[in-house]
Amino acid sequence: MKTTLKRILVALLIAVMMAGMTVPALAAEGEGEPIPTEAALAQAEASTTNTKAVAAAITIAVAAGAGALAMAMAISKASDGIARQPEAQGSIRTTLMLGLVFIETAIIYALIVAILIVFVL
Repeated sequence: MKTTLKRILVALLIAVMMAGMTVPALAAEGEGEPIPTEAALAQAEASTTNTKAVAAAITIAVAAGAGALAMAMAISKASDGIARQPEAQGSIRTTLMLGLVFIETAIIYALIVAILIVFVL
């Protein structure tokens, strides 16, 4: 029960952090403001670039960290299973490799999202 609660809290924390990163991107410009100068536009663009870089870095950090923990847990459980039942080594190894591929795919998707954040948004 405690691990489920911890997982839920971590998922909520990650969602809140990601939502917080979208606030600058979704902020509406005020009406009736004077036309910004070229220097103000350059400063705003630099600020936006910095925000994109931070968002991409957080995306990759969270995905890599979660992926590393998931891989470590999968390998640990597979080793335990093989130690308990050596005759099932082949099927455990096959299932482990398939699981590791899926975990790595999620990390690669996070990398693609980070690249899209930096270059498209």
